[in-house]
Amino acid sequence: MILRRVAQHVREQNWTAIGIDFLIVVVGVFVAIEVSEWKSDRATQARAEMFTSRLTDDLRREAWGYEYVVAYTREVLANAEVAVAGASGDETISDEAFLVGAYRATQYRSYSRRQSTYEELVSTGDIGLITDDTLRAAATLLNNSRVIDTITEDGRTSEYRRVFRRRVPADVQRVLLASCGDRYVEPLDFQGIVGSLDYACDLDLAADRIASVASALRSDPEFLPTLQLRFGALETALYNLTVSLQIPRGQLREIAGLSPLAP
Repeated sequence: MILRRVAQHVREQNWTAIGIDFLIVVVGVFVAIEVSEWKSDRATQARAEMFTSRLTDDLRREAWGYEYVVAYTREVLANAEVAVAGASGDETISDEAFLVGAYRATQYRSYSRRQSTYEELVSTGDIGLITDDTLRAAATLLNNSRVIDTITEDGRTSEYRRVFRRRVPADVQRVLLASCGDRYVEPLDFQGIVGSLDYACDLDLAADRIASVASALRSDPEFLPTLQLRFGALETALYNLTVSLQIPRGQLREIAGLSPLAP
């Protein structure tokens, strides 16, 4: 339509009309480009908001899991200390306390990682959509760290865990699990983390049965050496969680709305 009109104006040498037509074309193209860019910007902004929301949700869950592993590792370490004292002849540690501590020292904590959003952002090259520096830095540091996976694997495959399970009868292990095992913590329940393992419990076993199993553990030549290795591994794990990775932990706590870490 516009081309036919321009052609007619050229034949008629109507230069004013030609100028108006040209202006209409230029303005039309400009408006079309602006509308296209506006739509593109709106789409990009919507994607950025969507990914930011998803990444924030993932990191809040990661913050909960991270704090859970920190608190849980502390409680496993505390029980390993009880077991070491009991194995070393500390008479203030009863056979029952020793057995419970020895069992809880075998435990480890894992959680389902939430890495899908970060991995999608990296694989698609869209990580730049996350403009919040704290959010992006925390996600990058956490997702590139293997410390949680290493701690989980060390706990699962520890020699001490194998020695304990080999020495303690199955029925006693069942009672330990039922009476003194992990308490369930609802995801994102930060208050429920503390004490999920280290709480007061009683074994529904006869005193002589407890004494017999405790004696068998103490007399096993592999028990104390492997327990001491487990103790050292737990201290290293706790250091890595709370000191060498202090910055990402602080960022995770900020994202989750938790109080800052003490300096």
